[in-house]
Amino acid sequence: MQRAGLWSVFAIALIVVLVTAKMAWAAAGDMLAVGATAPNFTLPSQDNTPVHLSDFKGKWVVLYFYPKDMTSGCTLEAHNFQRDQAKYNALNAAIVGVSLDTPDSHKTFCTKENLTFKLLADPDHKVVDAYGVPVLTRGQASFAKRVTYLISPDGKVAKVWPAVKPGEHSEEVLAELQTHKK
Repeated sequence: MQRAGLWSVFAIALIVVLVTAKMAWAAAGDMLAVGATAPNFTLPSQDNTPVHLSDFKGKWVVLYFYPKDMTSGCTLEAHNFQRDQAKYNALNAAIVGVSLDTPDSHKTFCTKENLTFKLLADPDHKVVDAYGVPVLTRGQASFAKRVTYLISPDGKVAKVWPAVKPGEHSEEVLAELQTHKK
């Protein structure tokens, strides 16, 4: 009987851990689906000026969410987007990064890494939640999962990358944009 009781306690503890972990990633809700209207937003950029999604009306928008400024994967991803900036410009596409970091953190990151596209600060999770981007909490720190939305010039979600490999992501996005080129 004791053995059965221990297994019950173990099973309940495992369920609690799994549900808690799922809730930590899914707290923001479901990610937007292809075809959905991209929610408009206003967030401060690295120069602390407000940026609205509607500022990019008529352009493709690569809205990429990333965990943290000045970390290896996030720096690699940002460098690759910066490297390919001219290709995005030629395809009428804007690159916009969003993390839970502050405008000051973004300013330092952009200055250190010579980034010229907009990085937006979402420390209150407003846009992260609106787009259903999962958030992981470790101790006192929270991090957005690496997710990218390609938003069409008419404001619809054209493609979602729910799991991004930073080293090859810019090429993936450019390839997708090429399929939409007229």
